[in-house]
Amino acid sequence: MKITRVEHIAIAVENLESVAKLFQDTLGLKLEYTEEFPAQNTRIGMFPLGDCAIELVQGTAPATRSAKWVAEKGQGLYHLCLEVEDIDSALVELKEKGVKLIHETPVIGHGNCRIAFIDPSATGNVLFELAEHPKEDPKSATMASTR
Repeated sequence: MKITRVEHIAIAVENLESVAKLFQDTLGLKLEYTEEFPAQNTRIGMFPLGDCAIELVQGTAPATRSAKWVAEKGQGLYHLCLEVEDIDSALVELKEKGVKLIHETPVIGHGNCRIAFIDPSATGNVLFELAEHPKEDPKSATMASTR
């Protein structure tokens, strides 16, 4: 598996707008985009920062993983996203190593990336996301170059 960089660092939040405003006003960060995932009851906001980004994740229903996280632990570091060149081969390699996965096959995530999560029980209780940027989407290449 070839990991190319830390793609983003995700922070679980109770209210995306209030934390985004705090990041903008206090830290001077620029919100690149927000995205809704109705099927997962989740909203995100992405702040590019060098070759990486900070992602704010808000669960919009109490049963979502991020909303449960905030309810149990408070707002804070939620997961690390690693960009990989080929998510399909990365998942095959992890399965061959016996690594427990949340997603056995990629799903569509932020910025139309193909993503998959590794079960935290396999990584010292740290939630990792793998992401492969779309190769044919010129917008994603621009977004990736700003991170």
